Amino acid sequence: MIPDGYAAPGRLWLLSLLAAVAVAYVVVARRPSRHAVRHPGLGLLAAVAPRRAAWRRHVPAALLLLSSVLLTVAVARPEGDVQVPRERATIVIALDVSLSMNALDVEPSRDAAARRAATRFVEGLPARFNVALVSFSGGAALVVPPTQDHDEVAAAVQDLELGSGTAIGEAVFSSIEALELVPDTAGLGRPPARIVLLSDGTNTVGREVSAAEQAAVDAGVPVSTIAFGTQDGVVEVEGTLIGVPVDRPALADLAEDTGGTAYTAESGDALEAVYDDIGSQVGTVTEQVEVTPRWAGLGLGVGAVAAALALGWGVRFP
Repeated sequence: MIPDGYAAPGRLWLLSLLAAVAVAYVVVARRPSRHAVRHPGLGLLAAVAPRRAAWRRHVPAALLLLSSVLLTVAVARPEGDVQVPRERATIVIALDVSLSMNALDVEPSRDAAARRAATRFVEGLPARFNVALVSFSGGAALVVPPTQDHDEVAAAVQDLELGSGTAIGEAVFSSIEALELVPDTAGLGRPPARIVLLSDGTNTVGREVSAAEQAAVDAGVPVSTIAFGTQDGVVEVEGTLIGVPVDRPALADLAEDTGGTAYTAESGDALEAVYDDIGSQVGTVTEQVEVTPRWAGLGLGVGAVAAALALGWGVRFP
């Protein structure tokens, strides 16, 4: 609520005048009336007259003063952080397609819920965003290079095939390589980028996650991770049930060390909520802009309330 800065801070000196007005009001309000009269029937009048709380007569004045303060702040042209739509960015979606995604601890399955949520996420991204798709199990592969054809990416998500192993580190390396395919825009350079990696397991093959973290840091690309599934998930392999818990600490470290955000989701609905949050982050950028209309509107609104109370209560200022 408090402005981060002002385009015309010199005008804030007007607040000192308002402070003087406030002091004068208090002095006048506490001063005994010089127009008091004696009348033998005043006691009877006081007994039958409607009682009104003394504080009510000061409320309109206080609100009028607050309105003046808000309007003075508006005159100083306050500035604040505002979320504005980002015009361009590149998002790499890295999806775990290991056999553990067949676990049924998430309805209808981890795999089906993950594909549905990823598709919804892609379809909701701004049209000018480049989107790439990387899948990983025993290795990692770039399925769709960065493109603004979001329908192509959404269709490719549905065509992914499951495999054995979980190569999280390789997925990060492949995602970084995908980002290098995005050309520089004249005068603007490459658009900001982020990797969104979903996994339900731990790194079992390929390069270490720590090496991938360093590569992402060197490239300046944050990796947001989604640990998907419950700790009680199991899959059947040749008639034997095998536990497939999520390695949440490793995924959280990957996100934290690269400047991304770590999420956990234990249901399809929770996963969609995670993607919604990621979408709100990557789809906007924080900029400091002038917010004068906001403060002027507040000031006028408070002033209108003060006027309404003064008229409704029949209040007169001291």
